[in-house]
Amino acid sequence: MKPVLSILFSLLISLAFAQSKISGRIVDEQGKSIPGANVLLKDTYDGASSSNDGSFEFFSAEVGNKILVATFLGYKDFYLEIEMGRTAALAITMEETINELEAVTISAGAFTASDVSRRTVFKAMDIATTAGATADIAGALNTLPGTQKVGETGRLFVRGGDGEETRTFIDGLVVLDAYGTSAPNTPSRGRFLPFMFKGTSFSTGGYSAEFGQALSSALVLDSKDNAESTRTDIGLLSVGADVAHTQAWDRGSLAGKVQYTNIRPYFGLINQEIDWQIAPASIEGVAAYRQQIGKTGLIKAYGNFNRSHFSLYNHSIHDSQLKYLYDLTNDYRYLNGFYKNVLNTKWSVHGGISYSYINNDTWVDDENIQETEHGLHAKTVFEGSLSDKVELKTGAEVIQRSYAQRFDRPSGAEDVLGFDEWITAGFAEMDIYASNRFVTRAGVRLEYNSLVQKLSVDPRISLALKAGKQGQFSLAYGQFRQSPKNEFLRVDHGLTAEKAEHLILNYQFIENNRTFRIETYYKHYDDLIKYKEEYPLQISSGGKGYARGLEIFWRDNRSIKNVDYWISYSFLDTERDYLDFPYSAVPSFASAHNFSFVYKHFVPVVRSQLGLTYSYTSGRPYNDPNAESFNGGKTPYYADLSANVAYLAKPYLILYVSCTNLLGRDNIFGYEYSVVPDPAGVYPGRAIRQPASRFLFIGVFITLSKDKSVNQLPSL
Repeated sequence: MKPVLSILFSLLISLAFAQSKISGRIVDEQGKSIPGANVLLKDTYDGASSSNDGSFEFFSAEVGNKILVATFLGYKDFYLEIEMGRTAALAITMEETINELEAVTISAGAFTASDVSRRTVFKAMDIATTAGATADIAGALNTLPGTQKVGETGRLFVRGGDGEETRTFIDGLVVLDAYGTSAPNTPSRGRFLPFMFKGTSFSTGGYSAEFGQALSSALVLDSKDNAESTRTDIGLLSVGADVAHTQAWDRGSLAGKVQYTNIRPYFGLINQEIDWQIAPASIEGVAAYRQQIGKTGLIKAYGNFNRSHFSLYNHSIHDSQLKYLYDLTNDYRYLNGFYKNVLNTKWSVHGGISYSYINNDTWVDDENIQETEHGLHAKTVFEGSLSDKVELKTGAEVIQRSYAQRFDRPSGAEDVLGFDEWITAGFAEMDIYASNRFVTRAGVRLEYNSLVQKLSVDPRISLALKAGKQGQFSLAYGQFRQSPKNEFLRVDHGLTAEKAEHLILNYQFIENNRTFRIETYYKHYDDLIKYKEEYPLQISSGGKGYARGLEIFWRDNRSIKNVDYWISYSFLDTERDYLDFPYSAVPSFASAHNFSFVYKHFVPVVRSQLGLTYSYTSGRPYNDPNAESFNGGKTPYYADLSANVAYLAKPYLILYVSCTNLLGRDNIFGYEYSVVPDPAGVYPGRAIRQPASRFLFIGVFITLSKDKSVNQLPSL
């Protein structure tokens, strides 16, 4: 018996000495321990898990060279070749993987509205269902922080910038004049219907180096990739009618819409502040073609045409009995071709070409002014990954504009002014992920302008840091530029681009369909247009200014069943020394305080959707030539309570009613004064008011489709 025990004991000692000990510690890139990581020898069962301090230890009888593997969720697999029996304590550093669902994102200055984006603050459907917006994109975005309510124009005024400083892009391609024509001191509407787009990105500052020629804001609209079903939509409106048809096939679709708007019967029933001779009427057509090519390719074509006309009498401020005729006919065309494709597992390409045409035929009594602008934009963008932590977007574009104004006088004299501008640009932008919690976006944009023969370089950088699971901080800085308005560039081709610097700090928290956002910013303007002499017009690029402010946004569509609401507030402090300003002053379009409350209630029992929007804007400055100080006057505050109701009478039939300014407040947007004093030496003036106290809209929307549950509710 003793010899047998001796043999077994000897064998056990031999096996023990034949085994190799593998030990060490696992940490992340910051040196913090990773507990629970799995460590094993590849193709064996030998291994262990790391303890709370990241240490591990196990034995193996394997010999020779083996591959040690360490794995842990959220980190890259770690591989190391070791020689069995000759390993010291191992120090293993694991690298975090960048997960799109977990990684921090840039949010400074940006509101994203998309039907598919997981990081959504403002969905595409919100644009069409916001009371008071009357399905106008700019009208809905004016309820977000950073915008100022300038009711006599209807345009987007962002963070101390005027309405021309916001540029609209469709599929990344520029749109010249994104708003329809309107009478003086009356609001215009956007030319593009929200139902044509799957998503909207509205940047109030610090936007991507991809977008140029926008001084304050970029509004990027992404058209739909495809239609799901064949359908026909009919709209019977209190101000006209429209009909749309979508033909869908496998991997493609063609959609078109024709809309006729005539406000003349409505204005005949509702008293108007404006002395219309012929109230506005327009005909508009929209078409969209979509086709998938191969496995990953897509081509899209989008077109919009519009013809509108109105005429009115402008009455003299000095003598209301004196009046002159103002007659305007506008023709507009916009064509857009877009493509995208996946080149390989890491890289994709997209781009396209757009064409804009605007013609304004204006009569002022018997004097005729013809304004024509052609614009062409071509762009190609490559996007891909240089590594799992570095993403690159780079591309090039050309923007060409031709503008001409012809002034025909009754005497037969003709004045012609115009210009041709070519802007060639290249841009590059990298997203560098230090981890899932921290990302840096660094970019640069180069532009060459043919008119001034100057190359410019505009750097842009953004940082984002996660704070907890749902919150994050973002910081952004950038330089932006934009060519002067046509009315100035046609006089002096040598004017340099107007410039702005943006600095933005943002905190955003999103959890359980609730969003809180607070943002502060500072903008500095240089090279703004400044009058040297008004008559005849002599101008320079010597103007400057600043804007700074604080913005707060809260949205909640979870706490109250079937209720979605948001609250936004903006504080703006801004001054400019530009145009004919004698010194730095607050411009007339700027208001210090802007507040919006938007409420939507879905009532499934009666198949209805109710909406309310309350907007408040503090008084805006105006210049009274009878006063000593410049722009020292202040208008009364602006307030508007609007409502809408959508009732699903049948699955294919919707009744829709909306009304602006329910309380009938007499909102005053400013004052205008005569250039000639009366006999007492006083300059007479009058208030700039809304054309009417309220605007009532009624619509009946019918959908014809094989799928009887399909309707136009998402588009209202």
